[in-house]
Amino acid sequence: MRIGEFSRVTRLTVKTIRLYHEEGLLPPAKVGASGYRYYDDVSVERARIIVELRKLDFSLAEIREILAAGEDEGDILGHLERQLGSVEKKLETYREVRRALSNIIASEKEAILKSKESFEVGEKNLEPQWIAGIRTKGRYAECGKLFGKLGRSMGRWIRGKPFNLYYDGEHKEEDADFESCFPVRQGARGGDGVSIRELPGARCASLLHRGPYDELGRSYQKVFQYLERKGLKAGLPCREVYLKGPGMIFRGNPRKYLTEIQVPVEA
Repeated sequence: MRIGEFSRVTRLTVKTIRLYHEEGLLPPAKVGASGYRYYDDVSVERARIIVELRKLDFSLAEIREILAAGEDEGDILGHLERQLGSVEKKLETYREVRRALSNIIASEKEAILKSKESFEVGEKNLEPQWIAGIRTKGRYAECGKLFGKLGRSMGRWIRGKPFNLYYDGEHKEEDADFESCFPVRQGARGGDGVSIRELPGARCASLLHRGPYDELGRSYQKVFQYLERKGLKAGLPCREVYLKGPGMIFRGNPRKYLTEIQVPVEA
């Protein structure tokens, strides 16, 4: 078949056939002395495969790779089956991504609704208080063990809710500098890594946060925006007072956790 006839059989334009030839996808069966391209039944089958793959949005480079995988249709089908397996794996990955995105969207919508609750940033003066604390450098999640140790050590001397003091001016993953504390009655004795001292009073910007700890960032944002509007500068250490959180045995509902953020204001 000459190229015009081949075009009618394959339903490809002559321009497209020439392009596929230039791309190494659809070479003619032979080229005559006058430069005319001639095609045969094998060319027709190859063109059919190319057309079907293009319908599936395979790129010309991908089609070239598939066609190069074998010299006959059986080899090409084997390659297509391997491609199918790869696509199925990608589909499973996309399903997992879809589930993750759905969870993120739901969580963000809930967080936005919570940010519109009545809790507002205010200013307060914190009185000096005696505390028992364990200061460490590590991961924030380690504070649970520290609170447990303080609870066992201080027992009846405790007189308030647990809180953390954060000495870094930024978020850290591994070597965060923080201190887990309990207010205690004066006269309590430390030891075994527990420090007893009077924590100085401070003026601070304060905000109640309701919800999981991993959403505290939104509330911190509100506090820092407040300080910016007031022309105030945040100091250290920041405090998080855990008014309602997980118990020693039951984790509880993180959506009902209540944390007070206290960011000192520099004089």
